[in-house]
Amino acid sequence: MKLPAYKSVLKMSKDILRDTLAPVRTMRAKKQAELEMAKLDEEIATKEAKLNEACCKEEINFARIIELQDEIALTERKKKQYQKILDEMFPAE
Repeated sequence: MKLPAYKSVLKMSKDILRDTLAPVRTMRAKKQAELEMAKLDEEIATKEAKLNEACCKEEINFARIIELQDEIALTERKKKQYQKILDEMFPAE
């Protein structure tokens, strides 16, 4: 990539500069959402493991099992919301 002359960069209007950076900022925002979804995947897996452990204990704590199920469902809902946002804000071209 050839660097632009500093003089021409200084002459660029803010609109032109913003338009130039728009694709990069769009990609960064999309990647941030995808990273959050990956974190939610990890959180779901961790909570599912805790749920399995809770179900295998000698003394079953039903309230804890219900709590974990609720937490997993909420995390899965958040992930679906992220996906919906990604689909709407960053449609496939």
